[in-house]
Amino acid sequence: MSTKGPIANQSADAAISPARHRRRITKRMIIMLICVGLLLGAIVGFNLFKSHMIAKMMASNALPPATVTATVANFQTWQPQLAAVGSLRAVRGVDVTTEVPGLVREIAFASGQDVKAGQVLVRLNDDSDVALLHSLQAAADLAQTVYKRDQAQFDIQAIAKAQLDADAADLKSKTAQVAQQAALVEKKTIRAPFAGRVGITTVNPGQYLNPGDAIVTLQAIDPIYADFYLPQQQLGQLAVGQQIALDTNAFGGRTFSGKIRSINPRVDNTTRNVQIEATVDNRERKLLPGMYANVKIDAGGEERHLTLPQTAITYNPYGATVFIVKPGDKPDAQGKTMPTAQQVFVTPGPTRGDQVAILKGIEPGVQVVTSGQLKLKNGTPLVIDNRVQPADSPNPQPQEQ
Repeated sequence: MSTKGPIANQSADAAISPARHRRRITKRMIIMLICVGLLLGAIVGFNLFKSHMIAKMMASNALPPATVTATVANFQTWQPQLAAVGSLRAVRGVDVTTEVPGLVREIAFASGQDVKAGQVLVRLNDDSDVALLHSLQAAADLAQTVYKRDQAQFDIQAIAKAQLDADAADLKSKTAQVAQQAALVEKKTIRAPFAGRVGITTVNPGQYLNPGDAIVTLQAIDPIYADFYLPQQQLGQLAVGQQIALDTNAFGGRTFSGKIRSINPRVDNTTRNVQIEATVDNRERKLLPGMYANVKIDAGGEERHLTLPQTAITYNPYGATVFIVKPGDKPDAQGKTMPTAQQVFVTPGPTRGDQVAILKGIEPGVQVVTSGQLKLKNGTPLVIDNRVQPADSPNPQPQEQ
């Protein structure tokens, strides 16, 4: 009995230990799973908390509003025009000079005076030339007398025909010398070759002039010519007699009218431009030769375009864009709803002054940002301040400082 008792107890313990071992393992697995679940829950909770804080921070750090100017895109009626920069030229213009040398005796005009054709401008000293003319005239008169006397002698057969022929030749020679000297005397009086306005002269009485020395400029400036060039592709829109409008910065925005007088029959093979000559009314004589002028020519009928200021267009390698103003749909931290910017592509067309036509990309009535685009991107809140607007003139004028 004593020997069997311990052996039986050991067998019972051996039979119970596997079951107890499994319970212990199961308990440990449950504890481990609970720990893993708590860890995963902590991780998920932390991530949710982090996302919430980031969203809160982003909401508090939203894009600040950008101050811009804006305008509404509307249709305008344009008159297509050809534009060029030209130069004014007198219909007739010369630097009055002298053919013969001499000492100035008299200046018969005032600088800036309007003179008539043939009016005396300058007289040179011609005393010796006039004296020689008188001498030659006396010799010619004597030759005329001799010829008449010998003609009477020849009629009564008192002299030979050869003598009469010699007298006639001498008379012609003396007469020619008189005409030559008279022409020289006439050249000592310098006259205006045509009507016009004289310039400023620096010639004074007593001054010696050589042939070719300039005395004064003479310009016929009513009407006046305007010379300008246009590309050959615009040649089909030009015609002789076509009206032009011309302005120059000397008289602000005043416009002078004229018409095309001639078109050069040859196109420059270097620039592919053609020269145009127009006649401009200058009865007030305000336009002067040498001035530059802006020339505009109406070409074709009126056209209707959707226009914007050129400052509204942003040109990029991938196209032209504008920012339109979209109504806001989300209130900010203060509960205010602000308009936002949205970038769209457009197709720009012809330009006129500060304006550009928009062929495609936006509709009429859309509000478009005209300045401040560099600080914008899609969704940027906008504050529109139109107290200072960019230039939007179809005919801008340069501002003098």
